[in-house]
Amino acid sequence: MRLLPLLALIPLSIALIGLTSLTGCVSVRPFSEIRKEVPPKQFLSLHGRLVHVEQVGAGEPVVLLHGFGASTYSWRKVMPELTTRFRVIAIDLNGFGYTERPSDLASYTREGQGRLVLEVMDALGIQRAHIVGHSYGGGITMWLAAYHPDRFLSMVLTDSSAPTYSYDRRSRIASLKPLTSLFLRSVVLRPATVRKSLLRSFHDPAQVTPELVQAYFDRIRVEGVVDAYYGLTIPVRGPIDKVDLAKIEVPALVVWGSDDQIVSLPDARRGTSVLPHGRFVVIPDTGHIPMEEKPAEWLRIVMPFLTGDRS
Repeated sequence: MRLLPLLALIPLSIALIGLTSLTGCVSVRPFSEIRKEVPPKQFLSLHGRLVHVEQVGAGEPVVLLHGFGASTYSWRKVMPELTTRFRVIAIDLNGFGYTERPSDLASYTREGQGRLVLEVMDALGIQRAHIVGHSYGGGITMWLAAYHPDRFLSMVLTDSSAPTYSYDRRSRIASLKPLTSLFLRSVVLRPATVRKSLLRSFHDPAQVTPELVQAYFDRIRVEGVVDAYYGLTIPVRGPIDKVDLAKIEVPALVVWGSDDQIVSLPDARRGTSVLPHGRFVVIPDTGHIPMEEKPAEWLRIVMPFLTGDRS
């Protein structure tokens, strides 16, 4: 099937760089500390593990899935408006944000992340929802649409990765634990590294403030980071589910920043043009994270689609 060649090579490695360095000089935040800071109502217990879920509003459910290295924090600018019409559920995926890091490697695969989304929906009594995925979360959204279309009302892809990204970014080198451990010790994450990654993701550098950098940084350096590193990086054995975008019947809206340096606009158009019920919209002068950089414009496009305007 046709997929974006660059989507499979996305270097948005805010988390990857952080995950591979937190055993160095940077202190890891104990999960017990996070539990004290985050309201208890934002944690959902699944299989004895706490998953961070922000849930606000009423109406048709809208599930938000963040990108690689991000968290529910990425949706903070658009959630208030979405909650005026919808029941909004933002999830921190395995290995990210304030979700407790699992130790099993399967949780960090695309399928494992998809199962987490379905389990959260089941626990909250949600049969069908609009699912909105950004970057890494977009790839998971497409896998869900291919294999669990009955759980969808519609889907919105924002500067999405390919469905294969979770596997394409893995490396056999990560399986060589001595070398990996050396890399973990020698490469030290600094806020400056996070800032550099964010600058590549924003068209307007002025929006990459010290506060933004710190917010991303704090949600990366969480206890369990080593388990997350291995889970997100080492190769996966066994067959991998294929996703044929041309067979996805879920109504789809594709939103892209015109100046995305992570996945170029031409590649994005080519890769998503095969969606049978897809609509492609571009936000001018915007980078890889439109809902943060241009929240008003993103909402202007997404809200009518979610409320039923598929024109």
